[in-house]
Amino acid sequence: MRLSTKGRYAVMAMADLARRQGEPESHDRAVALADIAARQQISLSYLEQLFARLRRRGIVTSQRGPGGGYLLAKSAQETTVADIVLAVDEPLRTTRCVGKVKGCLKNGERCLTHDLWEEMGQQIQGYLSSVSLADVIRDRSASREVSA
Repeated sequence: MRLSTKGRYAVMAMADLARRQGEPESHDRAVALADIAARQQISLSYLEQLFARLRRRGIVTSQRGPGGGYLLAKSAQETTVADIVLAVDEPLRTTRCVGKVKGCLKNGERCLTHDLWEEMGQQIQGYLSSVSLADVIRDRSASREVSA
C-alpha cells in the first residue's frame, strides 16, 4: 500500500459515496460519479479510473442507465480504508527491497534501517485496516490511536 493521490482521492470519493448512501432520503440509490467529482473537486475521468478498479475488487457495484451510478458493495462499517487504498494502489512498500529480494543492498543484505521501515509499514497497514468508512464519515478516525 502506497499512500498516493490515487489512494487519497479514492478514500475521499468513497467517503462521499458512503455519506450519500447513508442519508435517509437516498433510499439506497446509486450515486453518480459526476456528482462525487463536483463535490470533492476531483476530475471525473480520474474518478472513473479509480472506480473501475474499486468495482473490479468488489468494493463498489455499478448500475447503468438513468439514475445509475455506484453503490457500496458492503456496508460502510465493513469497508476499511485499507480495502480502498489496496484496491487502487500497489501493496505497501516502505523498504526499498523489491520483489523476492531478501535485502535492500546489492549484495542481498538488509540495510541498517530495514526493520524500522518494515515495522512502520505494518503499523500503517494495521491502522488503515482498523478505520472503516463509517468511522471516516463520523469523523471518528481522528480519535483513534495507533497501538504500539
